[in-house]
Amino acid sequence: MTEPSLAQWPATPEIDPVRRLHTLAAGIRGALVTTREIPAPYATVRPLLADIDGELSRLVPDMRRLELTRADGDRVEAVARSRFGMHARFHGVRRPGWLWLQSRFVLIGLAAAPSLTTDGHTRVAFTGGVRLPGRAALVPIGVSRAGRRVLDRLAVRVGE
Repeated sequence: MTEPSLAQWPATPEIDPVRRLHTLAAGIRGALVTTREIPAPYATVRPLLADIDGELSRLVPDMRRLELTRADGDRVEAVARSRFGMHARFHGVRRPGWLWLQSRFVLIGLAAAPSLTTDGHTRVAFTGGVRLPGRAALVPIGVSRAGRRVLDRLAVRVGE
């Protein structure tokens, strides 16, 4: 019996960033993903998610300031200060339509992809919250409300 060559294996389509966020969050206890369709083109929404120094701190409710400190390809590091004076050092990945940042105590995940049903619209998703160090879990308090607030702010921002 001979081994099949790689050319014989079926190709699988790459999942879009919103589905990827749902998949990753499914492996984190307490993580909830808030998804919404925004009546704005993907080309308008995508750069807002990548703007760590500017837009992200306006979108995440508890964030006072977020500063990109290092970028190496799609790997990023940032320092955040909350509205309550706490600070965190984030490590993560930033790609088109995708941002995943985590610190010792906080997780932020944002994703965007063109709508599957409506031209000129964008599907966006958010997950995040307070992490339990050393465990794949989030404290589930307020995660759903925070997700709605982030996506509401994003919808207002692209509507301006």
